Amino acid sequence: MLTLQNFQPIAAIATTPTAAKTLQPLCQNGVTLWIPESVVGIAEAKIYTGSLKSHIAELWQTHQGLIFGLATGAVVRLIAPLLQHKSCDPAVVVVDETGKFAISLCSGHQGGADKLTQAIAQLLNATPVLTGAASTLGLPAVDIVGIPFGWQRGAGNWTEVSAAVARNEPVQVIQEAGSTLWQSTTSFQHSSLTLESTPDPTPKVYITPRPSSLAPHPFIRWHPRVLWLGIGCERGTSRELIESAITQVCQEHQLAEQAIAGIATIDIKADEVGLIELCRDRNLPLRTFSADILRSVTVPNPSKIVNAEVGTPSVAEAAALFAANAQNLLVAKQIFRAAEFKGAVTVAIAQAEQEYTGRTGRLFLVGIGPGQLDQITPAAQAAISSADVVIGYSLYINLIAPLLQPNQIIEALPITQERQRAQRAISLAQWGLTVAVVSSGDIGIYGMAGLVLEELQAQGWDGKTPSVEVFPGITAMQAAAARLGAPLMHDFCAISLSDLLTPWEVIEKRLHAAAQADFVTALYNPRSQTRIQQLTSAIKIFLQYRNPQTPVAVIRSAYRQNEQITLTTLKKLQDVPVDMLTTVLIGNQSTRTQGNWMITPRGYNTGLP
Repeated sequence: MLTLQNFQPIAAIATTPTAAKTLQPLCQNGVTLWIPESVVGIAEAKIYTGSLKSHIAELWQTHQGLIFGLATGAVVRLIAPLLQHKSCDPAVVVVDETGKFAISLCSGHQGGADKLTQAIAQLLNATPVLTGAASTLGLPAVDIVGIPFGWQRGAGNWTEVSAAVARNEPVQVIQEAGSTLWQSTTSFQHSSLTLESTPDPTPKVYITPRPSSLAPHPFIRWHPRVLWLGIGCERGTSRELIESAITQVCQEHQLAEQAIAGIATIDIKADEVGLIELCRDRNLPLRTFSADILRSVTVPNPSKIVNAEVGTPSVAEAAALFAANAQNLLVAKQIFRAAEFKGAVTVAIAQAEQEYTGRTGRLFLVGIGPGQLDQITPAAQAAISSADVVIGYSLYINLIAPLLQPNQIIEALPITQERQRAQRAISLAQWGLTVAVVSSGDIGIYGMAGLVLEELQAQGWDGKTPSVEVFPGITAMQAAAARLGAPLMHDFCAISLSDLLTPWEVIEKRLHAAAQADFVTALYNPRSQTRIQQLTSAIKIFLQYRNPQTPVAVIRSAYRQNEQITLTTLKKLQDVPVDMLTTVLIGNQSTRTQGNWMITPRGYNTGLP
């Protein structure tokens, strides 16, 4: 369900039994399916009465995404009177009756229809059809580039600048604030966008806390939310006075109100009605700090009077600096009163280095299986494609390259930097991004899931924010078994021979226990360039309990292009080349081979349970 969460609420509409059955699986992902009374037998669907046109008009006002199981022409005629602007229209996707194609019809960028189409296509195993230039050419969509970071759209010639990018014409970027992570995306690197500013009439993208001004060239402005407003006020100060003061300060100092990250004040003002109403209506966070914290902040304009009243020499300036984690103020405190409004308000502004996203971060922990795309579950594929950031070992990133999107932030780290990967993913998710961490096989079996959750726990995670979802994958053991037939038909276990994280004495005890108990045993991480003795020791242990002729399979890179499978015996295992890309399967006393197959009887033919 998380793969469609960004688009909720979503409604699907079908008018025929075939289309309704095609769209029915989406109900499991939070989609409400609407059908007419004439269509029966569709579980979880809701019935609409009256005309379809009227029903769609109602849904249009309340839903972020609409999915139609109708002919494209019919959908165009139905929604044409409802279309206003791509910045406010819901995402519209059309799926043909048999579910072969999912088409992004309108609001592809700003409404998110392109991403919604890709998610639906993966869930329905359909082909996504995207017709926008940015999507088809892998170019940056400058009208949505700031959305993951919570940037606010300012004034500008949005259509004109977007068209220039689509035509691959030179467009200059002037970034004065906010994250530069978007510059690492392939869409930016392969585009005509440049970071050099010149006074010529070339179209420009401004990423700035400054407001718009007249310019001789086409431009757009994104406003990263980097401005923290420290507010001090008398008890009962009106919301109107606070708002008027903010507007006046921003205008005088050439700051865009869209760049406001939030309001900061002392904790005794947490119930101040004017502040609460302002933050509620503007969707701004209200952060409050104790007098002890504010007193520890060095400010340019301390006040003995304020200190006597609230226990700290500064509220507005100290709160702004502390909230922004800044050393210097952008705007020193200013005091405002007005005869027509009740109270008094003090305003100070500090600029944060990192913007406030206003989003709740998510962590997708994704198992990508043995490596082939068709071995990855549709849910896992959708999670990877919909993430803002994808993090993983470079080999795994290469394996899933066709799933990656041009506008995604991709961070590939070496195989020895698992903890750094986990910490980086958590940091980005805590900031508000959706981060997919990928591991081969199943991410919860010798993968990254445990490490990420351990790191979260160590940081005092509440179990909710950021949210976490684990997407299972086919393990190396399962992939190897599938290539061999049925070696895991009876009780089995897995043991890693890597002693980097587990003492060898513990591994030895597990090897003795598994061998003595006659488990079919999968050996992970059997040998590396520096660990060559562990497999030899494991073979000796198993030979104490198993027949030397016990079948053994050595599988390297299952389901990948360089796959190698060798059937041997426990006695001859030492002679077979083995490395870190290899899984070793040691049979039990009943395991047999037949040609290239390996079989462990379950006992059906012997009457055993």
